[in-house]
Amino acid sequence: MNIRPLYDRVVVKRIEEQEVRQGGIIIPDSAKEKPQEGEVVAVGQGKRLENGKLVPLDVKAGDRILFGKYSGSEIKLGADEYVIMREDEVLGILEGAKE
Repeated sequence: MNIRPLYDRVVVKRIEEQEVRQGGIIIPDSAKEKPQEGEVVAVGQGKRLENGKLVPLDVKAGDRILFGKYSGSEIKLGADEYVIMREDEVLGILEGAKE
């Protein structure tokens, strides 16, 4: 199943951070914070201005981004979870960051 966001929205898949154990303490999944880093899966066509002009988005599919803790709406498609948010909720693009 595919999703195509509309206008200035982007679909993001969260990137799980590597688990680091210090001192033998294991933090349960329920106590962990959700990652605020993700990979853009799909982008809309752009933002439509009042004069009708379509402005393309700065982010593109494949970009790794940072976003706010409470940004967007979480959805589940099949077994995968995604976040749909507006482009203005994206805090920044991580340059040169590959897994």
